[in-house]
Amino acid sequence: MSVNIKPLADRVVVEPAPAEEKTAAGIIIPDTAKEKPQKGTIVAVGPGKKDEPLTVKVGDKVLYGKYAGTEITIDGKEYLIMRESDIYAIIS
Repeated sequence: MSVNIKPLADRVVVEPAPAEEKTAAGIIIPDTAKEKPQKGTIVAVGPGKKDEPLTVKVGDKVLYGKYAGTEITIDGKEYLIMRESDIYAIIS
């Protein structure tokens, strides 16, 4: 999926994974109790900083901090824009 946004420096745009609808035991979680997802897919990356190329790329599935990034809406869809340093890991 391509997004009409180009992040600057070491920033990336992440599409958060949908919040869990049910617990492992099958209990439905109401909207008010859903936790913000802490994983998502990178949809756009900046060019990186001078002497510090980015280690993530478009399509990578990543884990990030609970309060990482800034929420933005593009074409009616929610995304997060954050620094690469806010990303904890790439999920393989």
